Amino acid sequence: MKGKERPAATPEQALYAMDRMIALAQFGQQDIAGRLGLNVTDLTCLGFVIEAALAGEALAAGDLAERARLTTGAVTGVLNRLEKARYVRREADPKDRRRVRVVMEESAQARLMEVYGPFYQRLGALFADYTPDETAVLSDWFTRARATMQESLDEIHDG
Repeated sequence: MKGKERPAATPEQALYAMDRMIALAQFGQQDIAGRLGLNVTDLTCLGFVIEAALAGEALAAGDLAERARLTTGAVTGVLNRLEKARYVRREADPKDRRRVRVVMEESAQARLMEVYGPFYQRLGALFADYTPDETAVLSDWFTRARATMQESLDEIHDG
């Protein structure tokens, strides 16, 4: 498959385009959270629960607090709201009854896809416009950019 002709871009132009996409995504998260009956922090935490479930990991409440950079007290509030909205449930960890695992409710995936589904379909169509080699470059860039961003945010957070 031959790739499409792409417009030339400087690193500065690409950085500007990325900044605009990130800004739009932040506003979009507010709209998506509202549509799902959540706030942005709760939606972010739900994303961590989904990420762990997809990786086959059991996510403990304390792990969620660490990933979201929240206190355990704040995560308790998040989990109370997510349970009330029927997105997650808490279960005792069978290996350590003192730990609480956070588990997605069975109906949550369908409810989330009602909102995210059309967006993912559009992105899928966008990726279909790229060759496998171009998609590999994009994936590599996103992965490395995320690691770079995490490193920078850790410095800001800890500094």
